[in-house]
Amino acid sequence: MFNTTRRQTLALIGTGALAAAASTIMPRQLRAATKITVLNWQGYGTDEKWAVKAFTDKTGIEVVHDYFSSEPEMLTKLRTNPGAYDVVLINSARTQQAAGEGLITAIDLSAVKNSAGLSPELKGHPNLQLDGKTYGVSWVWGITSLAIVEGAPKPDSYAALGDPSHKGRVALFDDAVTGVAIGALLSGQDMNNPKDLAAVTEKLKGFKDNVKLLWSSEDQWNKSFAAKEFDLSVYWSGAAVRSKRNSKLPVEFVVPKEGGIGWLDSLCVPAGAANAEAGLSFINYMIDPDFYVEWATKVGAPASANAAAMEKLPADDLNRAIHKPEYLKTMTIQSALPDDRRESFNNLWQEVKAFYAA
Repeated sequence: MFNTTRRQTLALIGTGALAAAASTIMPRQLRAATKITVLNWQGYGTDEKWAVKAFTDKTGIEVVHDYFSSEPEMLTKLRTNPGAYDVVLINSARTQQAAGEGLITAIDLSAVKNSAGLSPELKGHPNLQLDGKTYGVSWVWGITSLAIVEGAPKPDSYAALGDPSHKGRVALFDDAVTGVAIGALLSGQDMNNPKDLAAVTEKLKGFKDNVKLLWSSEDQWNKSFAAKEFDLSVYWSGAAVRSKRNSKLPVEFVVPKEGGIGWLDSLCVPAGAANAEAGLSFINYMIDPDFYVEWATKVGAPASANAAAMEKLPADDLNRAIHKPEYLKTMTIQSALPDDRRESFNNLWQEVKAFYAA
């Protein structure tokens, strides 16, 4: 079992709930906490001024932010600033690592009222679990899959990337983890831990005659798509929404039979949080359907992990149309990659790219 750390113990001082198994935040009456500090990417939902104001007006809790520019930096800030944060955004692929290091504390979801609406596939996802406890509240998700020109025949498999009918008309995301995931899914393997990398390499090399572009940014993708440089691509679900809504591009997002390459972001409570209960109150607000609908329709947001929030979107909303609930049943969510596995993925992808260029 995961032992209670000094920082977790500090999170419980003053609550009268200190006990041997006190590493889980339990529902209690909110104290007179007046300020919480949230650690997140800048401009990623939690720091929307209108949302922060609405939350403060409702609860009296002031919200301030600190930011990170990479996931390793986020972990470093948690390690070096115990007690400084009350809420932290963590990619679920990193949640178990943070929990294992004692950087975040377990959460009793009964203390988060809106968690009742979370999609079952996301609410208790294994990425968020350690030793039978939940360490993150599922917040938003998305998929990497395929994009086509609107009205074109829909591919039913990633194998379409190598179909001769798309010769010289395919764009791939220049990312080792994504590339390996596609090769693994096509060879019937676990995309997070494929054992037969030779089979993955073979699948990816089979796309050579079709590859027109290796893209690395959404802006590059939009410009190349608008210039009709390709008609089939690996793409992100959220980007597809923006390309269609903001850039008015005729793109259609498709998830084939192998399922999407999913990601899930969670909101967590750091160990030693000075105002953990207020932090949970803010997390509850962040998964509230009313907040999400405003964020998604007025600003633009990934898909909500709260099924009730997605259902509250207008019927013709692009976010709702692209992030279909059935995709949750077939997608595989990215999990943590040990350094040696990540290195082997990078080496494989460099070999494949050199093969494409030859």
